[in-house]
Amino acid sequence: MSRVDPAAAALYAWEDAEVAGRDASRVRFDQLQALVDHVWSAEGLRYPPRVRRLPHQARRTIARATRLTIEAPAMLPSWILLHELAHALTSTAEGDHQGHGPAFVGMYLHLLVRHAGMPEAALTASLKTAGIAYDTQPKPAFID
Repeated sequence: MSRVDPAAAALYAWEDAEVAGRDASRVRFDQLQALVDHVWSAEGLRYPPRVRRLPHQARRTIARATRLTIEAPAMLPSWILLHELAHALTSTAEGDHQGHGPAFVGMYLHLLVRHAGMPEAALTASLKTAGIAYDTQPKPAFID
């Protein structure tokens, strides 16, 4: 059985309480790459990660991402796609990543506000209440 680190557990609880209820939209797999490409381009970046099917044996995993790929099921809530994009943005092609730390949370917050239209003030207040640290000036890990 895999263990979730405390930072991830706190973030998942915050997502359930503050994010999931604000966005009920779901994206079909055949539309995911276009959305990933759009967000990547809107962030001023080139070479977005490639979307591919999540393996069937990944029974407990909803989706996962690295700098180069996002693995997803047949249908995915859009806020989870933004979560995975935040992982892609805070990872490098060499495999270095920020987990669910402040760099990741700052990037995720940025994506939720900019691309899902979520209220920044409410989200930042709820992050502070939950004791979740976040970078206020997030940037992709692969940008100097």
